[in-house]
Amino acid sequence: MTKIKPLSSMSTPRYADISTFFRLPIVKDLSKLDYCFCGVPWDGGTTNRPGARHGPREVRNASSLVRLYHPVSLKSPYDIYNVADVGDCPVNPADLQDSLSKIEIFFKNISKMNTIPISIGGDHLISLPILRGLKKDKAIGIFQFDSHSDTWDSYFGGYKYTHGTPFRRAIEEKLVDPTKYVMLGIRGSLYDPNDLKWAQDQGITIITIDEYYEMGLEKCIEKILKILEGSDIYFTLDIDGIDPTFAPGTGTPEVGGFNVRETQVIIRALKNLNFVGGDVVEVSPPFDINNMTSHVAATIAFEMLCTFTKTN
Repeated sequence: MTKIKPLSSMSTPRYADISTFFRLPIVKDLSKLDYCFCGVPWDGGTTNRPGARHGPREVRNASSLVRLYHPVSLKSPYDIYNVADVGDCPVNPADLQDSLSKIEIFFKNISKMNTIPISIGGDHLISLPILRGLKKDKAIGIFQFDSHSDTWDSYFGGYKYTHGTPFRRAIEEKLVDPTKYVMLGIRGSLYDPNDLKWAQDQGITIITIDEYYEMGLEKCIEKILKILEGSDIYFTLDIDGIDPTFAPGTGTPEVGGFNVRETQVIIRALKNLNFVGGDVVEVSPPFDINNMTSHVAATIAFEMLCTFTKTN
């Protein structure tokens, strides 16, 4: 049995005490942890509606609603692994490159201690410095749940670092193996008919939302596992992959997406993959309704932890 546990809701009400992810203790000594939750309160890569910098704080608040045991397996990751909230990554809201550097250093320190992080953003550009920080001997695979590919080359006359470009940079920097990379849920209008061509040419497997519904859950999961099994995988979930009916608090909503139940089932089906980290990004509380999106994000982050730890 582990020594690190969430605060008991049977002794302290869930609305009481200091807000942390899932009411876990704040632990800065990474040598004590198998997994950790951390916030990355930064949205300097946002190109339209801002506010994701406030995501970690609100997801912490909402996570108090999530109990300890998975509803299907009846197992708790906290019984098997030491998991804690390690606080927020240092960022610089006035300097993009300085923030990228700070985030990379923060995650290098996590990686050195062999602790597996689940990060709450923040906009999607945070995935790039996280991948830099987690880099080891070889490129890793990615499972990306999203409505956009985020593999554009540049914005606004050649600007290379936005929340629409992180995975193009990650492939260029050889952080990611594009043949071990699956995007799921891509949809919505495009800037150009060839917007997805670069990603496809690199070998990325793109499963649009329409293709998902055509093939169905089982065939889709079979395809994902065939590509990703046997590799180290990073799981990145953009909250706009979920339909804005269920997650309105995001900067770039796209209608026609997954509902929350479908998202949970998909995440649970990936439990045999070897995940080395993950993030939930693009939660923008200023655009949320009744904290709905923060609650969805917290629930999804718990599902990710249970999948990573095989307790789902």
